[in-house]
Parts: sequence; structure tokens; C-alpha cells
Amino acid sequence: MTDIILHHYPASPFAEKIRLGLGIKGLAWKSVTIPMVMPKPDLLPLTGGYRKTPVMQIGADIYCDTQLILRELERRYPTPSFYPDGTAGLADAFAFWAEKFMFSPCIGVGFALGGADGRFDDAFKADRAKFSGRDFDVAKMKAALPKLLDQLRAHLAHLETMLADGRKFLLGDKPGLADLAPYHCLWFIAQNAGPEAPPLDRLPRLRDWMRRMAAIGHGKPSDLDAKAALDIARNATPATKPATDVADPEGRKPGMMVSVVPDDTGRDPVTGELVASSAQEIVVRRNDPMVGEVMVHFPRAGFIVGAAK
Repeated sequence: MTDIILHHYPASPFAEKIRLGLGIKGLAWKSVTIPMVMPKPDLLPLTGGYRKTPVMQIGADIYCDTQLILRELERRYPTPSFYPDGTAGLADAFAFWAEKFMFSPCIGVGFALGGADGRFDDAFKADRAKFSGRDFDVAKMKAALPKLLDQLRAHLAHLETMLADGRKFLLGDKPGLADLAPYHCLWFIAQNAGPEAPPLDRLPRLRDWMRRMAAIGHGKPSDLDAKAALDIARNATPATKPATDVADPEGRKPGMMVSVVPDDTGRDPVTGELVASSAQEIVVRRNDPMVGEVMVHFPRAGFIVGAAK
């Protein structure tokens, strides 16, 4: 079974990044809606503990983190490319910058301006506090709003300037990875506080660009039950083959037991047998009673790999 299965929920900005990426490529995909908060009983058997959204499943291969998901989609479906006009490398670096510096203040602005204090229950607030390592305190977000807007203003001014020559998208006339990374951050503000909420109210070119991005759509989704996705994994054979990274700084080789954990939030480790690795990816083999053998894929940037305890 080689269908693309996306485990996500509608309000997730990172899921919107992937949904729009699937739209750029015009792909058909299966949509599994997962809970916004823990527990996630039909996701963790696939990932081994990784709880972030979204997760992509293709058979018994499980892809975590949006940078790796987009890279895998590009490998499998190279046309149209996420790197139009030879922007590979540049677009990856640009996307990493955008997310690292824009995501957190955009989330704070979206919550502060979007009436979050009355929209989320205690379970959500407790979940997000555990996930991020700090209290989910809307009053503090509102108090910090001037600082958050000040942070964003500098970054968004760069994007507004990039569009000043009339180009349709950030690196040219075709959408790609460089657009997906900042878009989903700003999408969260627009979804929660409106498309002309600060700081978007003073950025007309950026708002036009956001309308062009939204018009791309999400490809061709169809709903899939979460239990059916587990059945697909259980009945499939992982496609990943062993591969040694001869340049691995710590000399890791297939067969070693390792632990992989995000370096920022949602620091739930995933333990398994190392199967393949490179400068950009690490793959571990896991067995779970609900799904059997699966291969869980992680990017190297943004994740810490250590010996399993």
C-alpha cells in the first residue's frame, strides 16, 4: 500500500504546511484526523512516542517532522518541484530560518489576538504547557504582544521587500518550499485573529502573497479511519534498506540501538534499532503490537540522536 497518509488535525499550522505542499504537487492523499492533545492512541504505535503534528505514513514507513516529510515528497514526486528554478539549498536554508525565528512569535500573536483565553479548556492548556515546557498563559501572551510584534516586524519586512519587484512568490514566479515555511506561521495568525490582524495589516504585498498561497489548495484529500491506517502499517513491509553513513561523527552503524528526540519541544524520545542514516536523515526500526514492524524516519537538523538507555 503506497498511499500517502497524513495524520493531522485542521487547526495545526505545521499540518497546513504539508497540506499546501501536497497542493503544490497536486497529489491525492488520505487524511487521518488525530486529537489536538494527548493521548493519541492511534498515532503513537506508529511513531514510538513522537507526538508532534503532522506525521506522514506510507505503508510501514513513518515520516516525522515537516522538513523531512517535504523532502520525501520531493524525492517520490519531483514534478512540480518544491525547488523551482534551481533553488535547492537556498530554499532549505531560508525555510529553516523562517521557522526558527517566525514560528514562536506568530503563535503568540495568534493566541493573544485570537481570543484564546475563552477557546481552550484546561486539558489543552495543560497539554501545551507540558509540550513546550512553559505555562500556557494567555494573559502573559497579551502582555508580551508588543515585543512579539516587534520581533516579527523585522522578519516580515524582509519578506515584503522580496515581493517588491512584482514576483508572485518569495523566490520567483512559482511556489515552493521557501513559501511554505513562512506561510504556515502567518496562516496561524490569519486563522485565529483575521487576515488583516497586526502585523499583517501593514504588509499589503505579503497579504496578496498569502491569498495566492491559499488558492493553491490541498491537493486531493480523502478521509481514512485511524484504525484503517494502523491496519495498513501492519499489513505492509517497510521499504527502507540498511545504509551506513560513513561520515557519521560518532561512528553509528546499522544495528545499534539509538534514541531520537526533538531539540526544542515535545521532547518525547523514540527508541529503536538504527537502520539507515545520512547527513539529513536517520531511520530506526521499531516493533509495536498494534502495527508490527515499522521504520520511523527523522531529519537530523533539529533532532538529537543518542545511545538508547
